[in-house]
Amino acid sequence: MRKNNQLDCRRAIWRNREAFYLNNDLIQLVSLTGGGHIAELRFTDASGLPSVNPLWIPPWKTIDPFQYRPSIHARLYGSLEAGRLLSGIVGHNICLDHFGPPSEEEAANGLSAHGEAPNLKWRRSNSHLTSRRVRLKFSVRLPEAGLAFTRELELCKGESVVYITETVTNKRKADHFFDWTQHVTTAPPFLGTKSGRVFMSATKGLTSPAGYEGKELLKSAREFRWPYAPAMAGGTANLTRCFIKEGLGFVATVLLDPRREVEYVAALDTKHHLLLGYCFRRSDYPWVTIWEENHARTNVPWSGRSQARGLEFGSAPFPVSPREAFTRGPLFGTPTLSTVSGGGRVTIQYAAFLAHLPEGFKEVREINLRKNEILIYGSARNQRICLPASGLGRMGLV
Repeated sequence: MRKNNQLDCRRAIWRNREAFYLNNDLIQLVSLTGGGHIAELRFTDASGLPSVNPLWIPPWKTIDPFQYRPSIHARLYGSLEAGRLLSGIVGHNICLDHFGPPSEEEAANGLSAHGEAPNLKWRRSNSHLTSRRVRLKFSVRLPEAGLAFTRELELCKGESVVYITETVTNKRKADHFFDWTQHVTTAPPFLGTKSGRVFMSATKGLTSPAGYEGKELLKSAREFRWPYAPAMAGGTANLTRCFIKEGLGFVATVLLDPRREVEYVAALDTKHHLLLGYCFRRSDYPWVTIWEENHARTNVPWSGRSQARGLEFGSAPFPVSPREAFTRGPLFGTPTLSTVSGGGRVTIQYAAFLAHLPEGFKEVREINLRKNEILIYGSARNQRICLPASGLGRMGLV
């Protein structure tokens, strides 16, 4: 595809992996064909704004997950159950049609964590460039689940927003119940121990009943009100703050505000004055799973080297085996599964954005959408940023 007025879509190599780069005059997005992982979303060097990538890049060398072979790669990334995903994981990956580990029987049959979608090869099915916008569409078939999946990414000139449209099509005659989670992970150098904060339109939550492999920051299976969760050491931990105690980690879920139609998650780093955010319909994604790894996991490929904070918004509250997911029922009176009818399809649309914030903007009090704008409110009076977002109306988010 030819470049046009700083709008660009091109095939390239990212760290020895096949990728597509999307650019406008402000931001660059890198999406990998291996698992569809979004590896980068950052301001371009030419924009004059901080170009640090807020998305997590693991400290180990990654490969395309469909190239994983246990006999070769288990010693580097772990066994097939999690190793295939970990061999290729970066940044923002999708969990589909499952969120969590496979069952023992599924693993024995060659299935891996978080479903087929993040572990298969995606193909470019379409791209389109005009004077005002650039679009790129990927597709992948999930043969074991009997689903087809597409993701379309769109950038518009003069906007630091990515418009994302995803469709699940059921290729079978029977209704299908499944998980659909956006596994967004941030990390240093963007998210510093002292400078990083996360914010979301959350209400109440529950810490993971499974703990964190014996290295828990939080007490297990405890309800809490966002953002204060019960800590193992006593008292509470403020989950808006990142990397509280080195050598520990946690998993928790929060229910997003049922009074809202559009929810948000956001990560802010005050050192770089940079905000990464996502906005989406609550009817699509009522849950956020919060995951933190702070040099706790010592097995391969982690080896005690990683700091990461996951803001995983989706249809399921916890990453668990399919058997547990499909039998647990609602939590806090809220469904915990997605559904697509036999032979039917479901489409979800959401937006990701970057914002450069002024000095003194240290908290996010609220994020609202209105026609053609994303409004970001700080804690101080009259502290507000307006981002141009002309695609919100087309997506039906306003």
